[in-house]
Amino acid sequence: MQKKLDFNEDKKEQAMKQASFHFIDLFSGIGGIRLGFEKAGGYCVYSSEIEPECVKTYEANFDETPDGDITKVDYKAIPDHSVICAGFPCQPFSISGKMRGFEDTRGTLFFSILEIVRAKKPEVVFLENVKQLRYHDNGNTLKTILKALEDEGYFVTWKVLNALDFGVAQNRERIIIVASKKAKFDFNKIELKKHKLIKDILDKEGNFEVLPESEYTILPKHLWKKQKSGLIFCGHRNRSIRKAGVRPNTEHLSRVHKQPNRIYHIDGTHPTLPSQETSGRFWIYDGKTVRKLTLNECFRLMGFPDTFKRISKNGHLYKQLGNSVCVPMMEALALSVKNQLL
Repeated sequence: MQKKLDFNEDKKEQAMKQASFHFIDLFSGIGGIRLGFEKAGGYCVYSSEIEPECVKTYEANFDETPDGDITKVDYKAIPDHSVICAGFPCQPFSISGKMRGFEDTRGTLFFSILEIVRAKKPEVVFLENVKQLRYHDNGNTLKTILKALEDEGYFVTWKVLNALDFGVAQNRERIIIVASKKAKFDFNKIELKKHKLIKDILDKEGNFEVLPESEYTILPKHLWKKQKSGLIFCGHRNRSIRKAGVRPNTEHLSRVHKQPNRIYHIDGTHPTLPSQETSGRFWIYDGKTVRKLTLNECFRLMGFPDTFKRISKNGHLYKQLGNSVCVPMMEALALSVKNQLL
């Protein structure tokens, strides 16, 4: 069913036997959830991803070609597993999209997950999505998802978590839903870590893209705004600013102007890496110069190891990162799922 690249079958069999649990990786992207669950002792027995560039990256890093369209898979033929992992498409619920939810074809892919649940009856269902899912359609979309899992005999809990609480330097909030046959998952038992700062993940040397002084403005220090999340907005690029319909103090937000204009100080944290920014125009200030974050640094903001193979063009890589997950957060969740529920 699932095409495999050449690798040592004996090692595969040995790894499967030694694993603490088996899981499947649906809507796998470039494998961020998989990395976290493997670090927790799990073994991936099946993966599915439809985006061609993500598939290439996945192949390069896991020696495995994911199945394609999940709606066309024979669900009963999927290998047995203890955990379903699914970072199902977030665009239908994201403020960066049109928030059409289940009206969007991608939104209905949750029901493909549900069909696999019915066919394979795993011990745990682990879902990840954007935090806006909880607000969509006045909360009715989330209620639909929770009730559907409860009707299949699962105890279901959910919480919005921030990647900052898992040892990275990025403010990235995501909703996590955990459904279990055994008991309700306790989010309070997850091991948290102190977040890093931008300066902790920077390359020491490289061919940096530095902005000329004429192209940016650094605000007087007393106007720097440090937010609760640790972000320090300290300046902006000198770009033309649209005035009509702009709320106060949002003049340089990328969401408003379709281009990143804000500059953040390296003594703080970094805002969420979006999938829409395919040029990687994330600007930082170290007290002397303003420069763009490198791809290496963006991968570190997501908690990916430096050894992670990147074979796509840069535009695809930025998009892949924006659609991915914080790996250390997935690892902490996976460990807690294993200890509590498996």
